[in-house]
Amino acid sequence: MHFLALAMDFDGTIAENGNVPPQVCAALTRLKESGRKLLLVTGRELQALKHQFPHLDLFDLVIVENGALLYDPVTDTEELIADRASTELVASLRDKGVSPLSVGRSVIATWRPFENTVISSIRELGLEWQMTFNKDAIMILPPCVNKASGLSAALRRLDICELNVVGVGDAENDHAFLSICGCAAAVNNAIASIKSSADVCLSQDHGDGVCELVEMLLDKDAALVPIERTGIPLGQTADANKAWLPAESVLLVVGNSGSGKSSFITWLTERMVQARQDFCIIDPEGDYLTLDDAVTVGGLTVPPTTEESVQLLLQARLNVVVNALALDPAARVQLFGELLPAIQHLRNVSGRPYWLIVDEAHYMLPHCANWPPGFLGNMGAIIVALNFDQICPALLEEVDVLVTFGSTARQLVEQFAKRISHSWPAFPERPSGLEHACLWNVRKGEQVLLLDQVQPDQKHHRHSGKYVSGNVGAWHAFHFPTLGKSAANLTEFLSLSMQLSDVALGEHMKAGDFSSWFRHVIRDDVLANKTRLIETDSTLPPNKALEQIKLWVQSRYHL
Repeated sequence: MHFLALAMDFDGTIAENGNVPPQVCAALTRLKESGRKLLLVTGRELQALKHQFPHLDLFDLVIVENGALLYDPVTDTEELIADRASTELVASLRDKGVSPLSVGRSVIATWRPFENTVISSIRELGLEWQMTFNKDAIMILPPCVNKASGLSAALRRLDICELNVVGVGDAENDHAFLSICGCAAAVNNAIASIKSSADVCLSQDHGDGVCELVEMLLDKDAALVPIERTGIPLGQTADANKAWLPAESVLLVVGNSGSGKSSFITWLTERMVQARQDFCIIDPEGDYLTLDDAVTVGGLTVPPTTEESVQLLLQARLNVVVNALALDPAARVQLFGELLPAIQHLRNVSGRPYWLIVDEAHYMLPHCANWPPGFLGNMGAIIVALNFDQICPALLEEVDVLVTFGSTARQLVEQFAKRISHSWPAFPERPSGLEHACLWNVRKGEQVLLLDQVQPDQKHHRHSGKYVSGNVGAWHAFHFPTLGKSAANLTEFLSLSMQLSDVALGEHMKAGDFSSWFRHVIRDDVLANKTRLIETDSTLPPNKALEQIKLWVQSRYHL
């Protein structure tokens, strides 16, 4: 399921003239039996609501007094989450003859045409209280208290993300809570402004409209709303259209090292932050140690903590990077095996994390891994790999969308189609002089789209952990014969290369040693190509050439 809960108003929505028809209760029961939660969000006071509607046990939580009070029908307990009603304001309104006047635990309520009287009393007393309308009803509440604040508090208690909630209402005071829901619906009798901002406008009034919504939710789930409301943008195609990845889809990103995969993933995380879609990155090589808007578990030499700790961070509504750089290959596979079930469970009950991103998938999902078909379940996942040969075959069957990068982008699509026994898709003509990624919607089988390359707002530093201060191993270290020393990472490489004599430096340049190490060990084709141009520039003295190489290294890595 994508939508995990339905939040609804009472008067004018499930109730007409205070009465909820039996068929509405039956429809809500059906929805609850599907595993979804039910929440009632109303401006009414609790005791009056209990008297009017004896079936509050239908709901997992009830938000009353327009967001000021939470009620748990199972335990019959209340929690006031706002300031108490102002006795001074109540006295002032009574002195001015405001009637009827109802006073709840927090809310003070009356009817039109007393709005001007309410405003004058608030001003005279120097209060910061606010007034909101529910058609002809007037509610006076503490600052920042509304149906949205109440619903958010209830969802925190249930541990459900707002994006995975459908809301339905009819009147002015419903705007706030509908605005935070992943899908906003309006019954047919709703006021014009509610309808104009709704994702779904129902054809039936009151409770019949809610019954209509229940059937649509059971039938369509995420398809209730356009992909722009639930998916994530993948960028712009060469024909100037925006490409989208649907929620709960599996995206496979493939391309040679240095082709732009990591920058693309960084750009995607920025779009996720904008859309309030939480993510968890499994990062085996320290690519995302400095990622904005995320917390990191694990360091250069410290392994990540247990799956319970990661789960707690995700429950706290944080974006999480699980850095597995300090683990050996076998421990990385074990870590992923422990994390995936915990993350899947949290996703199924709360909607978080919205996306699971697995970088350098050959570490966590190697070809030899014995995962069964469909092992990702209902997760929205983005898998990043160098090629198809190194990753688990069961993963390939789960791919919904493929994006390929680099000079072999087209060949990679063709190889993938052959691997999954799919007919080759059609390719458009590539515009000359432009770099594009290839995007193929595997499930729809439509032709490949050319995707404009994107750049994140933040600077991405490739493998900022492993290659900057980690250890590439004795066999891959760069050896400086004249110094009798070796560099196990880029930091050591820069430090030792600055100690070389001009003669030794010139010999390394002439042999292309630096560009070769960058290409085959650091696996950075961009840096290798730039370095090779510098190495072969006969107009540059060795020390000046080294300074340029140093600048290129620093521009691509977090040193």
